[in-house]
Amino acid sequence: MATVDLTKDNFEQVVTGNDVVIVDFWAPWCAPCRAFAPTFEQASEKHADVVFAKVNTEEEQEVAGAFNIRSIPTLMVFREKVILYSEAGSLPPPALEQVITQAKSIDMSVVHREIAERGAEG
Repeated sequence: MATVDLTKDNFEQVVTGNDVVIVDFWAPWCAPCRAFAPTFEQASEKHADVVFAKVNTEEEQEVAGAFNIRSIPTLMVFREKVILYSEAGSLPPPALEQVITQAKSIDMSVVHREIAERGAEG
């Protein structure tokens, strides 16, 4: 599956409309971003059940700002609209595979319960 370009107009729809979405925040001038792109693309071809998306931080500064992106590349994993992973820096293929596997294996009922409990406390 090819990667999806995210904008402020489609970001919410893509993240809420899919179970697992992995977002790569990048910029065209960023050498580490360009180096990571083939790894991200290869992973997208191996995991048809995951949406792989990219946010060009130059063109979508509003989206990057909303997520406090301070350095790129930054990778975020959303599952059921919850951010499970967010880290700056590119990952080698085995590490990206590990992040994907872990994101898929998390019991989201536990995550949603913990979020609800924290909300009740606050």
